[in-house]
Amino acid sequence: MVLTRSQVVVDALRAAVRAPSPHNTQPWIFELTPDTIDVVLDESRVLGACDPEAREARLACGAALLNLRLAIAAAGRGSEVELAPERGRVSLLARVTLGPRHRPTVTERRLAAAIPRRYSNRRPFTDEPVPLRVRTAVREAARDEGARLVLLDEAGLLEATAGLIRRADHLQGLDAAFRREIRAWTRQTAEDDGVPAYAGGPRSAGGLLPGRYVNEDGAPRVFEQDPLVAVLTMPNDAPVSQVRAGCAMQRVLLTATDAGLSASFYSQPIEITAVRAELHDLLGGAGHPQTIFRLGYGYPGVKTPRRPIEAVARDRREAERP
Repeated sequence: MVLTRSQVVVDALRAAVRAPSPHNTQPWIFELTPDTIDVVLDESRVLGACDPEAREARLACGAALLNLRLAIAAAGRGSEVELAPERGRVSLLARVTLGPRHRPTVTERRLAAAIPRRYSNRRPFTDEPVPLRVRTAVREAARDEGARLVLLDEAGLLEATAGLIRRADHLQGLDAAFRREIRAWTRQTAEDDGVPAYAGGPRSAGGLLPGRYVNEDGAPRVFEQDPLVAVLTMPNDAPVSQVRAGCAMQRVLLTATDAGLSASFYSQPIEITAVRAELHDLLGGAGHPQTIFRLGYGYPGVKTPRRPIEAVARDRREAERP
């Protein structure tokens, strides 16, 4: 039986808010009519120190958009998506219009089912290699959304990119504004946004890559020595392409989750303009890097909180009132 339209929307919003976002800021607002869901960038939640251009916030909204699409499809409804639907309103990133009945594909069902199971895992992974079939699946997932996924070990670029990650991490550690920002979004008590202290990873006792949210109370641990690190790129770097990149990023992460993989982000080089330009050159200049993440097998990550639907959804008519 096809769900009622209102229930489809409620379930789609519950899926949308499970998208990843920088520092778990959840920089989205959903404006509703009976037939549409608008995805709006919440500019009050854009991070001034690490994301002044709002590129990572747009990626997060793109990830939420993909979750909306998958949840609607899995509920047995079609949808149409228009990016940047109103020329004069740059914060309105996408409009999803519900369509007629739809028979969900096996992939849509599997990826929708993976949404509540996907969360960042900042702990060490095992050294079990990711098989070729899974590597192929995550590359195809990116391609399905118009992006390219570069697996750095295959491209011979792992050590060079790791060097950029470490340098960018060092530069951010010297930035007082960045340190204040990351402290402000690290939660010691239960809240509905930010990164809880319990979701941090241990200090590294040696390894190729640094951490970001580190649990200083725990003992150092050895991370995998040969990590699978991927860079997601887009043909251009316009704001609308960053939203598309967020869709691709989330499709990759859900595909990885469905295959039993964990993931965590290494956004440091993306957040520093000069280092991002070096990464672009390192990749041969063929695509604009949008995000970097580590994939691998490990114990399940830790679920982080989300704001309630009532805090992020509103009637579009209310938004249009002067």
